[in-house]
Amino acid sequence: MSSHRPSPIAPTVDFDRDGVQHGFLRLPYSRDDSAWGSVMIPICVIRNSKGPAALLTGGNHGDEYEGPLALYELARTLDPSQVSGTVIIVPAMNYPAFRAGTRTSPIDKGNMNRSFPGRPDGTVTQKIADYFQRELLPRADIVFDFHSGGRTLDFVPFCAAHTLPDKAQEQKAFAAVAAFSAPFSMRMTEIDAIGMYDTAAEEMGKVFVTTELGGGGTSRAETVRIARRGILNVLRHAGVVAGAVETGKTQWLDMPSGDCFCFAEDDGMIETMVDLGEPVEEGAVLARIHSTGRTGVAPREIRAKMSGMLAARHFPGLVKAGDCAAVVAVKVD
Repeated sequence: MSSHRPSPIAPTVDFDRDGVQHGFLRLPYSRDDSAWGSVMIPICVIRNSKGPAALLTGGNHGDEYEGPLALYELARTLDPSQVSGTVIIVPAMNYPAFRAGTRTSPIDKGNMNRSFPGRPDGTVTQKIADYFQRELLPRADIVFDFHSGGRTLDFVPFCAAHTLPDKAQEQKAFAAVAAFSAPFSMRMTEIDAIGMYDTAAEEMGKVFVTTELGGGGTSRAETVRIARRGILNVLRHAGVVAGAVETGKTQWLDMPSGDCFCFAEDDGMIETMVDLGEPVEEGAVLARIHSTGRTGVAPREIRAKMSGMLAARHFPGLVKAGDCAAVVAVKVD
């Protein structure tokens, strides 16, 4: 069985050594321009005696930047004397995708967040997923994975966790979401959770928290500030870093069913009819898709299947059939 093979990834850090270490997860990768080459994934380990362990990741998708911006800075600035336990920071989890500025890896087109549990003898993306599955996730008590909309989606800035069968585990996750104190906090539903990093962590019983902070393949000053402040809050909440949580006002949102998602059924040019954060009534037109092949064709309307608030929208001006056009969430008092 491939799962019994050792991982080909070799860390240049010692996870059990106190202090601050900056190094790499070195994955051998033979290619045309380097027969004995490697993918060098940056990693930082900050450890101060025994205590809870936090695993922090960004760049699960390579075109999402708030996480890497927050985590590269955290790795550079976090004072180890303020740490009680271990902080493992991987700012760009799918490093080939991050270097290319693409959602998936340019090497194998692998989507890291659909590749778990991975394979030690698989593609580059599968090998990275396997290392996280077998070596890093088991070390963690709390797992935080930054996301934003990338080049194709834009979100209101929220921190999120999933509803889970284990309600004690779920309660811990939502408590960490509250500590993050984003402008919005989401009880999140996934279109398809198979192969996700989230699912791998949750099935191990870990406290898993994530975000969607803006999008459009860039970052904003506001969303980077939210990321940097929020991750310190979560580490303080978890008892990994000293200090008080800086609480702020958050609006809780829920995604109660698949009716939250609206998909395009036509190719064309998309016209957004509702802006992010605005209220939505069931049946309201969220977007219109205009034909670009000829004039004189009426646009096709995309209507809300439920009332709530527009939490996400398709970002580029052109859309393809099957693309997610909008996400509606419900405000929770």
